Amino acid sequence: MFTGIVEELGEVTAVENLGDSSRFRLRGPVVTEGARHGDSIAVNGVCLTVVEHEGDEFTADVMAETLERSSLGALTVGSRVNLERPTAVGARLGGHIVQGHVDGTGTVLERKPSENWEIVKVSLPEDLSRYVVEKGSITVDGISLTVVEAGPDYFTVSLIPTTLALTTLGLKQPGDPVNLEVDVVAKYVERLLANQGATR
Repeated sequence: MFTGIVEELGEVTAVENLGDSSRFRLRGPVVTEGARHGDSIAVNGVCLTVVEHEGDEFTADVMAETLERSSLGALTVGSRVNLERPTAVGARLGGHIVQGHVDGTGTVLERKPSENWEIVKVSLPEDLSRYVVEKGSITVDGISLTVVEAGPDYFTVSLIPTTLALTTLGLKQPGDPVNLEVDVVAKYVERLLANQGATR
């Protein structure tokens, strides 16, 4: 489990096409400290497994399903990525419950800068819109954010200078894809209510 609090802005150092999958090598001095084979690290909100670890770099295999359902397929050498290790038991939950299972992708539609923050508008797939509510939580590229406005096919988030400086959202421009993970609690509630109706 993750919290959506990005630990560092890493970098893709190599991409190897394996036919039906890809192997990424990524640099991240913070998240690789003490990393071992089999550990999990979230990369732009996608939970990946450490295959190899050397120095401040690690490699991870990404299967075709993940490449198709997330924006990881668009990464190239030099791409910056948000990195986070799983939360430790007993640690503070600074963001919200994030599984690292991407529900879909959106596109940055618009950026509105102001003096001390920036409003970013992101497209929202139709099948995810029912899970997104004003002042609710959403994960964008692995970042736990609060929804400012929830439209039928978009949402907006307000970004503070720290988020802009330390995550990929400070770099994303209109037209760029982002990974989205909705609040898992909303999905469980929907399923439970549907099952409740079916038993009556």
